[in-house]
Amino acid sequence: MSALVEIRELSKSYWRGSVEVPVLADLSLTIRAGEFVALMGPSGSGKSTLLNLIAGLDQPSSGSLRIGGREIGELHEAALDRWRNRSIGFVFQFYNLVPVLSAFENVEVPLLLWPLSRPQRALRVEAALRIVGLGDRMDHRPGELSGGEQQRVAIARALVTDPVLVLADEPTGDLDTKNATEVLSLMQRLNRGAGKTFVMVTHDPSAAGRASRVVRLEKGRLVDAAA
Repeated sequence: MSALVEIRELSKSYWRGSVEVPVLADLSLTIRAGEFVALMGPSGSGKSTLLNLIAGLDQPSSGSLRIGGREIGELHEAALDRWRNRSIGFVFQFYNLVPVLSAFENVEVPLLLWPLSRPQRALRVEAALRIVGLGDRMDHRPGELSGGEQQRVAIARALVTDPVLVLADEPTGDLDTKNATEVLSLMQRLNRGAGKTFVMVTHDPSAAGRASRVVRLEKGRLVDAAA
């Protein structure tokens, strides 16, 4: 498999007044296309910061971060927004669905920035919802869906643009065991069957067990990234 994410000597610090607070230090990591990588580590280890950097939502203090051969830090804001919309899918712990929109309309949101006709968008949305097993729930609003169904809508939204990379931040953290198992099984099928690349932040060892590789962080440093 070819390298999709290439991180070299990456560091990230924040400033609190005149005090520099290091979050990530001299981190190097390669994620191959088609991998399912779980990021684990104690709170404050830098997992979510690393996920945000990969997504282009934040910029490193130093080092290199390339995705698909493109240096993300070199993109100006408008180009970065376009790249993120077309290349990255997001799955969040609390779903981040719009309550007044149907499942169909929530999944359609990322495509509203694309030069597609309404019928073209509808084809993509319907296909994404069928993939996650919600073809018969398209017209339901989030409040009419279970937590597991809402997270599957969020996964459909992440997939609808056919991104090169799906980033999931504690995707099962708000779900009971049954729904968490169903969501993880879906992500695993998408990874193995459709070849989608996933990077997932999780505290849950059973969730991490679904990944093809576990990367562990402690105090902003990589302590284990075995294949």
